Amino acid sequence: MRPKQWAKNVFVFTALVFDRKLLNQNAFLTTLAGAALFSLIASAVYIFNDIADSDSDKQHPTKKDRPIASGKLPIRTAWAAAITLLVIAFPLAFLLDPAFLAICLVYFVLNLLYSAKLKHIPLIDVLVLASFYLLRVISGTTLIDVKRFSPWLYVVTSLFALFIGLGKRRAELVLQYANGGKVRPVLEGYTIELLDQLINIVSGTTIVSYSLYTFSAPNLPDNHSMMLTIPFVLYGIFRYLYLIQAGEGGAPEDIAMSDRPLQAAILLWSAGVMLVFYLF
Repeated sequence: MRPKQWAKNVFVFTALVFDRKLLNQNAFLTTLAGAALFSLIASAVYIFNDIADSDSDKQHPTKKDRPIASGKLPIRTAWAAAITLLVIAFPLAFLLDPAFLAICLVYFVLNLLYSAKLKHIPLIDVLVLASFYLLRVISGTTLIDVKRFSPWLYVVTSLFALFIGLGKRRAELVLQYANGGKVRPVLEGYTIELLDQLINIVSGTTIVSYSLYTFSAPNLPDNHSMMLTIPFVLYGIFRYLYLIQAGEGGAPEDIAMSDRPLQAAILLWSAGVMLVFYLF
């Protein structure tokens, strides 16, 4: 079920925070429930993905230790668990909001397509991965009465997710080169040079887009105090670039859980956003 991956569902809270409803108890609890259901659906997807990839995961230096690939978890048990999660999550998602259920279904179907075919197509694979983050943000807007949410955040989220996805592909390619193992089919369509060029394009565009958001979004303070959060975004992106270029990068969730400087940047950015939206 990969609980560490549930951290990605913090993006469901984007609308809640940036529409200034974090202190609204009903909106907070509804969004929290939505994030929990998204986590259950994502876990079902991870199980299906591990079932489909069990043969290739056995050849991977780290994924070979996953429960299904290693044989510790019987496939029949995995199927039963995944189906049970969906039977629980989808009806509850409908009770929260039919539009939220629709987003969850799109996320689920797109993940199945990704596991079956799309993840083997270079460039399409990272674009689809980025769409998963965007769907999380959109799902959050269906759970509350949104009044001041800026469309710029959709752009920033998409670009940031692309940046993370490309960085992950680069780390995977470096790891497989270092271990001398067989490169996964999708990685055969990439080179380090190509990924570095794409990362440079996307990282720069992400910074520009976020900067434009901080002084052009209609729901921000007139004193442009949101611009004070730009340095934390800059450092976070620079730090992630440093980690993947130095060969210390890996899965984004692993980096976020282990790298103290990056965690400090995220906390300071979060504190800055809270101050701007809820105190200024």
